[in-house]
Parts: sequence; C-alpha cells; structure tokens
Amino acid sequence: MNFEFSEEECQFLREVDDFLEENRHIDVMDVTRENMAQVADTPERRAFMKKLARKGWLGITWPKEYGGQDGEGFYEFLLNEKLSSVGAPQIGKGVGIVGKTLINVGSEKLKKEFLPKILSAEVEFAVGYSEPNAGSDAAAMRLKAERKGDGWVLNGQKIFTTSAHFADWYWVGARTNPDVKKHFGISLFLIRMDDPGLTIHPMPTMGGERTNGVFFDNVFVHDDYMVGEENKGFQYIAEALDIERFTLFTISPILGRVRLLCDYVKTATRDGKPLKDDAVIRQRVAQLATQCEVARLLGVKFVDAAVSGSTPTYEASAYKLYATELSLRVANATMDIMGPGAQLALGTEEAPGNGRAESCYTYTVIDTIGGGSSEVQRNIISKRKLGLPKNF
Repeated sequence: MNFEFSEEECQFLREVDDFLEENRHIDVMDVTRENMAQVADTPERRAFMKKLARKGWLGITWPKEYGGQDGEGFYEFLLNEKLSSVGAPQIGKGVGIVGKTLINVGSEKLKKEFLPKILSAEVEFAVGYSEPNAGSDAAAMRLKAERKGDGWVLNGQKIFTTSAHFADWYWVGARTNPDVKKHFGISLFLIRMDDPGLTIHPMPTMGGERTNGVFFDNVFVHDDYMVGEENKGFQYIAEALDIERFTLFTISPILGRVRLLCDYVKTATRDGKPLKDDAVIRQRVAQLATQCEVARLLGVKFVDAAVSGSTPTYEASAYKLYATELSLRVANATMDIMGPGAQLALGTEEAPGNGRAESCYTYTVIDTIGGGSSEVQRNIISKRKLGLPKNF
C-alpha cells in the first residue's frame, strides 16, 4: 500500500482548501462542536452543503447512471477529512448510509425519488436504529411494524436520533416478523418526519448537543417506502453501519486537538518551570502524536480495502474503535496537562485553550457510543477478524 498522496489527490486537496477559504463563515464552520459539527442542522449549513453539491462532491463514488462520478473512495475520505478539520458539515448519512443502500437494494421508485435530492443536498435524513432496549445491539429492536392493507403500521419508540428535529425523512428499522431469530425479522422503511403519528422529544447530550426520542403512534408506511426486501433490514443496516463507523469519525479533529495541546505545552509553565521541559509530559504528548498517525493509517487501510473491492467490515470497526478511544485519551491528557483551569467551560477567557479542553472531554464520550459502542466494535473484531465464537 502506498501511503503517499498522488499529484491528482494533492490537486484535489488544494481545490477543497480553496473552496473552504472562499466559503469560510462562523455560522457554518465551528470546530468547537467537535464531531457534532458534521450535521447540517441550520439553514446556513444546509446552504453550504448545496454549494458542495454544485461542485459535484456529494456523489464521488456513486455510479454515473445515478448521477455520480464512479470515482475512488479515497477522494471522499480526503473531502470529509478536510471538512471536519474546519468544523464544517460533512457528507454522511444521505450520501453514504441512505444513498448507497438505495443504489444497492432500493426500488426504482425510491432511487428516482431520493437519489437526485441527495446529490443536490435538498434532503436531510435521520437514522432510527437505537431503542430503549436496543442501543448498540440493533438486532434487538422492537419497534413494531404490522401489516395493514398495502403497507405497514408502526408503533413504538426510538431514542438517540440525532437529526430528528431538523431532518426531512426518517430511515427506520422496524420488526416486521417477531417469530424468527432477531437478526431476520427486521425491515427498513423511509418515513416523512412530518408524519402526524411521529412525536419528537429532545434528549440533550453531555456535550450540549441535541439528540431525540421519537414516538410512533399508528404511523402508516406504504409498501413503496420499504427499502429492499421484507425482513432483510438488519443485513442492510449492518452494511450501512460499516460505512457510518468510518465516515462519521474523522481523524482531523483529533489531530487539531493534539496541535492545540502542543501549542499550550510550548508556552505554559508550572511552578516556574516550562512544561515543554517536563519529561513525563513530553512522553505523553509524543505518544498521542504517534497514535494519531496510527489512526490515520487505519483509516487509509479501510479506504484501500473498500477501493480494492473487498468488504471492509472489521477494518471499519478497528478504525472506529481506535479513533474514538484515541479521542478520549487526547481529551483526558488535555485535562490532566492543562490542570484545574481546564474544567472551565468553553469560551471562558481565563480557561487555558479558551475552554476547549472541557468541551472535548464531554463530547468525546458520545463518540465511543455512536455507530456502535467500543464493546460492540471489539466483539465484531473478535468474530470477523479473529474467528472467535460469539459466546466466549
């Protein structure tokens, strides 16, 4: 594997840099939102995504027959890293989870209705997998879907749906057959978020961002809006989660936090002595910098596996596990090294690093849970890569 960028890739990066500089705006780019900066949850951020769409950057890897470029996934990887480095919204659920699943298994009706809107950034999606008793174990979901005429009636609850309060459509897994093993009785649906049977309640996170609980009260979904085959939803969800685990957790914000820590150590003193001369602190920062490079190469390995045609299942989990746990280690180290003042809230003038340490510390806990917890990622690696049994 060649880890150096080609001249074409370097040219693409320069083009993205120029685009970001031309469109730099505080209401669109905010690195202090950490990983939640990726969502297009305001009119300004949705307008930014439409500018990305006009550049042709939302369908880089899609087939040309669906409006894409048949391009290499590495360019998508480079684009997301650049976007996340400045705290801009990223390509994610629509292009990856929803769009790629519809391309693979969606009906012609769904492809015609949704794919053009995704490419033009006209539609935002919320993803509904988690439930009160089915968090990291998506196969345990209980949202009930019962057959009624030419469709289904859904009743139950979803939780931790990040985008429900601003999305246009809901990408939902529901149990259509309760009499088979849990992995084989789930189907996927698309539902309008303004359906009168949906009730949305805010669920604030530690980082101050909003997720949601969504209640279903006799929500009717026509057969036309079932994605793929009945009762095969979990298989589609599992494939989409591999995309989510990689695309939603970029390395650039973590590198930014390490640079912030390095800048602090260069000038700070403790007990009259420069922190940069403390051997323990130097070692800890060096370890984090080295681990950032490991995470970056794990990401490149994932993209290489995808481009070569293999299914990057355990690679996605390995990257997600390592990157999000590294994010935690960076946050913990920053709190330790910056001292008690690091506990002051973001924006506090007296706080070292303007309070960024505190926001990093609270946000990074969320990252280890979203897209499947660290424990789930370890189980996936043990089964898919190491060949260990399910119960051990």
